[in-house]
Amino acid sequence: MKVLLDTNAYAALKRGVDAVVGRVTRAETVLLSTIVAGELLSGFRQGARLRKNLDEFDAFLDNPHVAVVPVTLVTADRFGRIAAALRAKGRPIPTNDIWIAAQAMETGAELLSFDTHFNEVDGLTWADLSA
Repeated sequence: MKVLLDTNAYAALKRGVDAVVGRVTRAETVLLSTIVAGELLSGFRQGARLRKNLDEFDAFLDNPHVAVVPVTLVTADRFGRIAAALRAKGRPIPTNDIWIAAQAMETGAELLSFDTHFNEVDGLTWADLSA
C-alpha cells in the first residue's frame, strides 16, 4: 500500500498521532508531494524551530520507504480535470489541495489528510483522518 501525506498529516505524524503513525507504519511506500514539501518548508521558515524542523524533514526524506513525487504533465492534466469538475459542481477547494489530490491519483496512493473537502474530489482514494 502507498500513502501520500497531506501537510497536516505530516505534522500529525511528527506529533505522533496514532491514526497517522499506524497508516504510515503499515505502508510499503510513503509519498510526499512537492506541493506539500513547499507548504512545509514555508511553515518551517515562519516558525521558531527552523533548524530542528529542517533536520527532522531531512531525516524523514532519507528514509528508504519515502519518495518525493514531482509535478508532471500527467499531474497537470489531472489538476485541470479535477479543478474543472469541482468548478462545475460549485464545490471549489484550495488550489494546492487540487495539486495534492492530482498527485495522489496519479501515483495510485491513498491520500492521508484531515481536510474533509477532499470528499469533493471524485475518484480520489483518501483517508479522512478527522473522523
